Amino acid sequence: QIIDEEETQFMSNCPVAVTESTPRRRTRIQVFWTAPPTGTGCVILKASIVQKRIIYFQDEGSLTKKICEQDSASEGVTDKPILDCCACGTAKYRLTFYGNWSEKTHPKDFPRRTNHWSAIIGSSHSKNYILWEYGGYASEGVKQVAELGSPVKMEEEIRQQSDEVLTVIKAKAQWPAWQPLNVRAAPSAEFSVDRHRHLMSFLTMLGPSPDWNVGLSAEDLCTKDCGWVQKVVQDLIPWDAGTDSGVTYESPNKPTVPQEKIRPLTSLDHPQSPFYDPEGGSIKLVARVVIERIARKGEQCNIVPDNIDDIVADLAPEEKEEDDTPETCIYSNWSPWSACSSSTCEKGKRMRQRMLKAQLDLSVPCPDTQDFQPCMGPGCSDEDGSTCMMSDWITWSPCSVSCGMGTRSRERYVKQFPEDGSMCKVPTEETEKCIVNEECSPSSCLVTEWGEWDECSASCGTGMKRRHRMIKMTPADGSMCKAETTKAEKCMMPECHTIPCLLSPWSEWSDCSVTCGKGMRTRQRMLKSAAELGDCNEELEQAEKCMLPECPIDCELTEWSQWSECNTSCGKGHMIRTRMIKIEPQFGGTACPETVQRTKCRVRKCLRGPGMEKRRWKEAREKRRSEQAKKNIDSEQYPVCRLKPWTAWTECSTLCGGGIQERYMMVKKRSKSTQFTSCKDKKELRACNVHPC
Repeated sequence: QIIDEEETQFMSNCPVAVTESTPRRRTRIQVFWTAPPTGTGCVILKASIVQKRIIYFQDEGSLTKKICEQDSASEGVTDKPILDCCACGTAKYRLTFYGNWSEKTHPKDFPRRTNHWSAIIGSSHSKNYILWEYGGYASEGVKQVAELGSPVKMEEEIRQQSDEVLTVIKAKAQWPAWQPLNVRAAPSAEFSVDRHRHLMSFLTMLGPSPDWNVGLSAEDLCTKDCGWVQKVVQDLIPWDAGTDSGVTYESPNKPTVPQEKIRPLTSLDHPQSPFYDPEGGSIKLVARVVIERIARKGEQCNIVPDNIDDIVADLAPEEKEEDDTPETCIYSNWSPWSACSSSTCEKGKRMRQRMLKAQLDLSVPCPDTQDFQPCMGPGCSDEDGSTCMMSDWITWSPCSVSCGMGTRSRERYVKQFPEDGSMCKVPTEETEKCIVNEECSPSSCLVTEWGEWDECSASCGTGMKRRHRMIKMTPADGSMCKAETTKAEKCMMPECHTIPCLLSPWSEWSDCSVTCGKGMRTRQRMLKSAAELGDCNEELEQAEKCMLPECPIDCELTEWSQWSECNTSCGKGHMIRTRMIKIEPQFGGTACPETVQRTKCRVRKCLRGPGMEKRRWKEAREKRRSEQAKKNIDSEQYPVCRLKPWTAWTECSTLCGGGIQERYMMVKKRSKSTQFTSCKDKKELRACNVHPC
C-alpha cells in the first residue's frame, strides 16, 4: 500500500512495484506491507536503484530481503503434533553444542569476566514426558538451570521419569562461553533412542542472566518412513523461563510473581536488554546444535533406505602414509605402541609418544608428541584374512524380570566378512544374568537396570569408571531404600609412556609490550607430563624483541624573547618578539606553532611643524651614529662569532614512514677569546616523508 501519494506511486509498467512520485534525489522509499496467510511460505522484497537508463542495481547485498514465517518456537507455543514412531531397533546419536555468544558477536553490555554456558542437561524420552516447552511453565528443575545454572534438580526430575526416559544427556559447562575450536573442543554427549522414546530435549543456561536459556524441546528423531533421522542442525536463540523479571545479563534477582510462561526473547522486550533493536529485527543467533546419528542397532525397517551406509561410516580412517613433520622440528624416536585398551573384538585404541628436542624455526609449529591408533583385541585384527570385522555391541536388553534374578542379552553384527570366504565364527549374541531388586519383599525398593559405564577417568594408565541406576519406587512399607545407585570399578587405558618432558605446542606470540617504538613479546607452552616422572629443564616461556612504527616527536620551542622597542619614535607602531625551534616535529608529531608575535605600540604624538620634524630626524640620526660607534668599539675589544650561511637540507633518511633531514651552519671565524667558548657549529633537524609506506 502507498503511504504518501506525494512521495510514492505504483509503477505504470509494473503495478506491484512502488517508485517515487517526484524526480528528486532520495535515500529511501516507504510502503505498508501485509504478510500473506499462514502457510504461504517466504516472501522476497526487492529494491532497484537506477543510476541511468542503462545502469541500475538490483539484487546486490541488502537490496534483496527474504522474509519467512516465524516457526512455532518464535510464536511462543510448541504446537507441532508429535506422531507415533514406527522405526525398528535403536539408534545412537551424538549431540555437539557450538556456542556463538561472545563480545564480538553480541557486544552490548557483554559480561567479560563471568560469561559462560552452564552444564548441558537433557534426555531422550517419550511423548508422555516433556522437559520444557514454549507456552508451558518451567518446572523447579528448569528454574534452577535457568537462574543458577545447576542441573542437579533437573537430572533428579528426569530420573524420576525412568519409564519414559532412555538416556540422560549431560555435558560439561564452558568457561568462558566462547573459545576457538583449536583451543577447546565443542562439548558433546551421546544418547540413544528407540520406538517408544524417540524424542530428545536439552537446555543450558546463558550465564550470567536472569533466567535465559537455549535448547531443544521434544526434537523427533524418528522419520515418517520408519527410519532414524541422519542429522539435525539447529540454530538457537535465547528463551525466557518466566521465573525472573531481570532485563540485563547481571540484573539483581527479581522473581516473577505469578510465574509466566516460557517464551523466546525478542529484540523489542526492553530498551536495556542486550538484544534490543529499535527496528524489531531478529535476535542474532547465540548457539548452534548438531545432532548426528553414529550407529543403528538391531533390525531396521526403513521404507526408504538412507543415502549413507552406517557400516562405512563406522570404519576407521586409513593411517596416513606420509610423515608431515617439518624439517625444523627435531624429535626423539617414537616409543613402542602401548597395549590395546580393548581385550575383546570391540574397538579400542593404543598410543605412542615422542619428545620434542628442538624447534629450529619458532614460526613453524611442531605437530603433537602423541599418536593414537584404533585397535582391537588379540585375534580380531582386520589384517588377518580369516577374521571378521564386527560392529560394537548393541546396548543390553532390559532384564527379563522386574524383581530378582533374570537374564539380559545384547547383539552385534558383521561389518566385514573374511576375505578368504570362510564363515564368521565370532559370536553375534551374548547373554548374561541380571539381578533387579535383589529382595522381592515389601521392604525392598524397585530400581532400574544399571546404565552404561561412563568414560574412564584417566587418559592413560589406570583410572576409574562409574555407572548409575535410578530408584523407580520406594519400599511399600515406607522404609528407606538400601539399594546402591552408583557402582565404580577400575579401568585400564593405554600405558603412560614415561617421558618427563611432554610439552604442549607453543602458544601464539603475545602483543608487543609497547604501542610504538621497541618493545618485547612473549609466548608460552605447558608441561603435560606428570611431575613425578622427573625434572624437565625445557624452557616454558620465550621472549623476543618487537618493533612498531617510531613514536611521534612533538615540536619543542624556546621561551619567548623580550619585546623589541617600538619601531617608531612617535605616533603608532609595533613591537615584536620571537622564539626558536629547539626540536623539529618528527614521525607525525605535533606541528610547531608560530615563532614570531607582533603587538601594537604608541609613542608620544608626532609634532606637525616642519622645523620640529627636521629636528627630530636629526636627533634620530645622531643616536644611530653613536650606537654604531659603540658597536665598533665593542667589536674591537671583543671580537664576535661569525658563521657561514645555512647549508642546503640533506636528503631524507627514508622514502616513507617518517625520516629525518639535516642542515648545518659552520663557524666562519672563531674568536680566540675564552669569553666566547659558545661559538660552535649549529645543526637543525626536520621530519620528512611522513606518509605511511
